[in-house]
Amino acid sequence: MAVLEDRGYRSTAPRRAIIEILDGKLDGFTAEEIGNELPWVGRATIFRTIKLLREVGIVCRLNLVDGSPRYSLSRVEHHHHTVCVMCGNVGEFRAATMERLMRIIGNEIPGDIVGHRIELYVTCERCVAGEEN
Repeated sequence: MAVLEDRGYRSTAPRRAIIEILDGKLDGFTAEEIGNELPWVGRATIFRTIKLLREVGIVCRLNLVDGSPRYSLSRVEHHHHTVCVMCGNVGEFRAATMERLMRIIGNEIPGDIVGHRIELYVTCERCVAGEEN
């Protein structure tokens, strides 16, 4: 919450509740799921708070195969994501091979690469094993 306050955003009870819920999320989530857990918080407040958290780098937005948004907490600095095509589970990974590949690609692209985002669409271990999520 201090990151938002440092940028001039007020620490309201709904924002604190949203951040508290998100802090316990191990997997990806949707704004609707947060709304279901906090029915007293307005939908617009949830979306605005997620947007603010994305802007400061606390939350990442991912797109599922069908194009619908899913979010995850950024638990490490620079990272990439896996998204399960069956259950929507989101994972994070850091891969030196990806970074080496980006340096090679950077040599072949005119201009400077200022960022990148890689999402791998997978069937997660739980879905492969046939477990319920």
